[in-house]
Parts: sequence; C-alpha cells; structure tokens
Amino acid sequence: MLSVNTNNGAMAALQFLNQTQAQMQTTQSHINSGLKVANAKDNGAVFAIAQNMRGNISGFTAVSDSLNRGISTVDVAISAGQSISDLLNELKGKALSAADASLDTASRNALDSDFTALRDQIATIVQNAAFNGVNMVDGSTANFQALASADGTKKITANGQTLALSGSIVTLTSTGTISTQAKASTMVATINSSIGNVNAALAKLASGSKKFSIQATFVSQLVDTLNSGIGNLVDADMAVESAKLQSLQVKQQLGVQALSIANQAPSITLSLFH
Repeated sequence: MLSVNTNNGAMAALQFLNQTQAQMQTTQSHINSGLKVANAKDNGAVFAIAQNMRGNISGFTAVSDSLNRGISTVDVAISAGQSISDLLNELKGKALSAADASLDTASRNALDSDFTALRDQIATIVQNAAFNGVNMVDGSTANFQALASADGTKKITANGQTLALSGSIVTLTSTGTISTQAKASTMVATINSSIGNVNAALAKLASGSKKFSIQATFVSQLVDTLNSGIGNLVDADMAVESAKLQSLQVKQQLGVQALSIANQAPSITLSLFH
C-alpha cells in the first residue's frame, strides 16, 4: 500500500539501523576499553565472578607482602647466625692457641684481648639483626607469623632462635675470657658446644625461610592464574571485535541506503496524479 502518512518500510529500516548503531557502540566500547565485560550492565553474572576474583587477588597481594616481610626478617636472622658461627670459629682458634701451656703471658694476654673483642662483636651482631623492628635472634621474638591465605585465617610460622651470649645456644658467657691456660682449655669445649648449637639454630631458621619462600612462590603463581582467569572472562578478543566492527560498518552503510530508499517511497505517489 502506498501512503504519504505511514511509511512502514522507513520504520523498519530505521529500527534495523538503530540496532546496528547500538551494536557498533558496544563493539567500539569493547575496543576502547579492551573489555567485553567492563561493568555489570554488560553481563551481570560474569562481572560478579570477575569482581570476586579481583577481591581474592587483592587479598593475595597482602599475603605476598606479609610473606616477603617474613622472608626478609628470617634472612636477616640467618645472616646474623652465619656471622656468629664464623666468629665462634675464630674464637675457637684463639682459645686453642691460649690453651697451649708453653705460651708466654704476653702472648696469652694478646690473644685474650682479641678474644674479648670478637666475643663482644657477637653481642653487637645480635642487637642489630632486626628487620622492620623484628629481631629473631635476640630473644624478643619467639616466632614470626606471616599470612598464608586471602581470608587471613591461615598463617605460616618461623621460630626465633636466641643467639645472645650466655644463652642456651651460645653458651659462651658475656664475660668469658682466655686469660689463663685453664680458662682457655675450658673455653674450647664451651665454644665447640656453641658452634654446634648455632649451626642447628641456623638450620631451623633456614627451614622457616624456606616455608615462606615456597608459599610466596605459590601465591605468585596463583595470582597469575587468577589474573588469567579474569582475562578469559572479561577481556575482549580484539581480532573478533575488529572483524565485527568492519561488518557493522558495512551493515550501517547498507542500512542508511535502505532508509534513504524507503523515505523516497511516498514520492512515488506523485506519479499517480500526473
């Protein structure tokens, strides 16, 4: 039916053109943002899943920071323990030399002076073996706990080791000397015991550091997996979007032409009146 009041063809062409325009806007949004699901309006269910996963990633970022602090804290303690072990080996050499009954007094006094300086160095190392205010070798920290799960319910613990003088590990007292042959002979056994104790304490500290490192590696891999999963859910496939945009551009041009043709239909009625 030809009518100048109602142009069904034009209305249909306009509807299809509007649909094409809406699809183009969506595709251009995907291209601009790189996301096929940028907000809840795009896909509410997928957006909710992605947001939950992003929340988990934020939690694991905090876990990673906690574990890294733990690693650094224990590593400082290990460095202190290794230095103390080296000093004890030096002290053992001094004590053995001073235990020689044939040594003259002046030489023994010189050895004792060196011995005292090395002994006091142990105390200095212990006092300064802190990271971020936490010292795991001076007896102030029984254990260090790091986060292990995104909800904060799981923790990993590394036990502190007291390496101060006059303790159960370093049995060498803060006043121990090798000023006499008898004292030097007794000191050799004391230092031997301390060396064994310190090495055992180092093994325990290393075990704690390894626990933190293993968990930190796992958390890093887990975050990468979660990020990849979010990408699979919300990232736009740019090759697909590019092809879709070109297709819609052609469809838009055809729609404009169809609308133009439909708009010319009423003018055909003029020929009926010539």
